Amino acid sequence: MSEKRTQNKGTKKQQEIQNYKRKEKSFNWVWLGISVLLVIGVIATGVMLNVADIRQTPKMVMKEYFELLSKGKYEEMYTFVSDTSGIEKKAFLEKNKNIYEGIQMSGLQVKFDKEKKKKDKEKTAVVSYQTKMETVAGEKAFYNEASLVKEKGGDWKLVWEPSLIFPELREDDRIVVSTVSARRGNILDRNGNGLAVNGTILQVGVVPGKMDEDKTGAIEKIAAEMDMTEEEIETKLSAAWVTDDVFVPLKSMAKGNEEKEQRLLGIKGVMISEMEGRVYPLGAAGGHLTGYVQPISAEELEEKQSEGYHENSVIGKSGLELAYEKTLKGSDGYEIYTADQNGKTKILLAAKEKEDGQDVVVTIDAAIQQKAYEQFQGDPAMAVSINPKTGEVMALVSTPAYDPNEFVYGISDRRWTELNEDPNRPLLNRFYAALVPGSTFKPITAAIGMDARKLDPNENKGYVGLSWQKDASWGEYMVTTLTDYGSEVNLQNALVYSDNIYFARTALDIGADTMIEGMRRAGFEEELPFDIGAQVSTFGTDSKISSEIQLADTGYGQGELLVNPIHLASIYSAFVNEGNMILPVLQMEEGQQAEYWKKDVFTEETAKQIQSDLVQVIENPTGTGAGGRIEGVSLLGKTGTAETKGSQEDAGALEYGWFACETTDGEERPLSVIGMVEDVQKKGGSNYVVSKVNAIMELYYAN
Repeated sequence: MSEKRTQNKGTKKQQEIQNYKRKEKSFNWVWLGISVLLVIGVIATGVMLNVADIRQTPKMVMKEYFELLSKGKYEEMYTFVSDTSGIEKKAFLEKNKNIYEGIQMSGLQVKFDKEKKKKDKEKTAVVSYQTKMETVAGEKAFYNEASLVKEKGGDWKLVWEPSLIFPELREDDRIVVSTVSARRGNILDRNGNGLAVNGTILQVGVVPGKMDEDKTGAIEKIAAEMDMTEEEIETKLSAAWVTDDVFVPLKSMAKGNEEKEQRLLGIKGVMISEMEGRVYPLGAAGGHLTGYVQPISAEELEEKQSEGYHENSVIGKSGLELAYEKTLKGSDGYEIYTADQNGKTKILLAAKEKEDGQDVVVTIDAAIQQKAYEQFQGDPAMAVSINPKTGEVMALVSTPAYDPNEFVYGISDRRWTELNEDPNRPLLNRFYAALVPGSTFKPITAAIGMDARKLDPNENKGYVGLSWQKDASWGEYMVTTLTDYGSEVNLQNALVYSDNIYFARTALDIGADTMIEGMRRAGFEEELPFDIGAQVSTFGTDSKISSEIQLADTGYGQGELLVNPIHLASIYSAFVNEGNMILPVLQMEEGQQAEYWKKDVFTEETAKQIQSDLVQVIENPTGTGAGGRIEGVSLLGKTGTAETKGSQEDAGALEYGWFACETTDGEERPLSVIGMVEDVQKKGGSNYVVSKVNAIMELYYAN
């Protein structure tokens, strides 16, 4: 019992010793941890002190200064400038901002060479560095030095002077950025004739101090001659920069109107000077084709500034000028130099040579373009001419038209309103639009039907009169045609006499799905890859032919059918290209090869059959296109009269007269011309258009 009690006491003592050792060991680890933390803290503090010290070295001050410059933070840059520099904050901000943004500085790189502290108790230092930057005039690199002083509190500050921007820049100098304008490329026709060229125009202006005492009367006369308002002239004369002895430009005008020039020069104070400008030799005859250039707008500049445009740039607004803008534009050159207070050039800092725009040669024949315009200019109309074998576009005319020179000279508000309010819509580009094709679509219906084996060209469908409907379910709706050509109702006769009923019946035989499939195969509902664009040709309502009546009307080119004339010319080319549709092209390129837009649109057999039948539209003396015949030239053609009316009873519907004429595949000089005139019901219908297209064809084959 006592022995057991002794053992227990021994065991308890041992446990107390072990517990003490554990506590001591734990205490030592705590102190070790605290010691380590203290050491780390001391080291960290030392590092932080070193970092702060490093940040206060002259070199690091300069590094932060240039980092702020690269971000355009001019106000923060000024906090690094010593008071000893003697430059006020406003002057500092203006000078730096104006220069760096004026030269369009970017990509700033600064490499520091060395830092040298002077012996005056290390309170001054010089930092040498190399700078490289991109400017509007290209890359600029230079070596420079900056002086710094150590101010109270230990901060290093920059002794700022203008030479920190460029070593060559002195106190009273300024930086000038000069633009060396690139010449815009010319647009030439296939024979080298100018369509849009750089030429000489006249700038009309006044010297206020030389004007007559009756300034009001003089301004009134100038306004009348220059198609300006008196308010516009007075606004220009009241500009802040205007003095009595300066020339104030008012508006440009074309050369050649000597009578007008003399009338203007007869007004005291008026001066006329020559200047280079964009000239459109064809005037209105090429208006919608060439388009025009004008000064770039603020919205365009914001979008295109990275492409080298500036506030004084001109830009193509429409037509060929817009389509080939990138090629025509060129790249302006720039010079950056220092100038003294009088503006005299001192030192050239950087220069970038201009790159003139390239000329563009197009497939247009100016003679055909001019002739087409002369034929159609009296009507709301359009004409398209292409080579059906190569796709080269020979003419694109829309009338009435605008003269693109007016937009270059400065179109007045009055003239702009006049163009917009003209009921004949001269600003509307009709060869770009999609129009109701009328009977010019009938050959396409026939070709779709033949390839679908739904139409036998030799079958006699039988005479059903001049008015027809499928059955009583059509109610009062009737399809009508004009000519009773007898009982032989086959494809050739239906085309020669333009039988609406024949093609309405054919469309019903084909069926809506097959008709739609055939039209899509020919490029309907698809954008034509054409440099100046063309509206997409469409059919039906929401891409559907929703009723038998709509299908029947589609068969002879009515219903909801709309076709772009350039697209139509491509479809007609398939009749002389074994069923393949040529791709219309505008730009001439060396080694250019003809290319098909759509292959195997129709079978070769079908294409030849349609070609043969369309020849008879012209060759048959009673054919609707007989007036388009030219002795010695093998032609095919199709007339059309499309109506735009809300119902059959609409007697006041507008009629579009069409004539599509094309050489057959055996002609050595292929040509296709499609003409359309609005409102022909009192002018002889499509015959009115036949004579105009014929005149264009005759001009071509007379040369």
